[in-house]
Amino acid sequence: MSSRQEEKERRRKEREEQEAIAAKAAARKTRLQLVGGVVLAVLAVGGITAALVAGGGGSSGGEGDASTEIEPTVELAPARITDLEEAATAAGCELKEQLPNEGSEHLPSNDATFDDYKTNPPTSGTHTPIWAEDGVYEPGNEPAKELTVHALEHGRINLQYAVGTSPEDIAKLEALWNEDFNGGNGYHQLLFRNQTNMPHKFAATAWTNSIGCDELSDETIDAFRAFRAKYVDKGPEIVP
Repeated sequence: MSSRQEEKERRRKEREEQEAIAAKAAARKTRLQLVGGVVLAVLAVGGITAALVAGGGGSSGGEGDASTEIEPTVELAPARITDLEEAATAAGCELKEQLPNEGSEHLPSNDATFDDYKTNPPTSGTHTPIWAEDGVYEPGNEPAKELTVHALEHGRINLQYAVGTSPEDIAKLEALWNEDFNGGNGYHQLLFRNQTNMPHKFAATAWTNSIGCDELSDETIDAFRAFRAKYVDKGPEIVP
């Protein structure tokens, strides 16, 4: 082979090697771009999910026009009985503790209903994906029972009164709700008109626990205070 041919062959091999190196570099760049795109997509989806959770999307959030700014119009008597059983007995209330847990399944939508609760008012069981917010609900604007059950799962206390309750008694319950409790007024409590035709005129419920009363005496208020103190934040899910 002549020197000229040898030089041509050498240059051809160098060109082929350079092209191979360039092809590998291009392929690597493409792979990195693809991986980067997937990572960005995952981060974007994660960001959307986080925003939904934080902002009330998906299975989070609340519903209802609850007020958290209540100006009490009555003054309640100071607490005299702090033991729950003693207070319930003095008030003539029916106290039910450690009731069977009926589960915590989610309904397929936030508009779905469930009518197979074993207690009245409900104290656990199937409920909507979203929950009722803390606060005081005007009569007729009470959240659906499926939402208030979900609130119980989050350790809330549901204070309830029957249809036809006098404005005077509702005002007493508003004053109870508004008491400085656990460092805040209305801490982890809902107050609303009962929507399940409960057998008592007044009730407080927590997850798998309830107390029902037929009059709203000072002793009843003490019993509700003691129930609230014992069972707030005792649900199976811890939600601020």
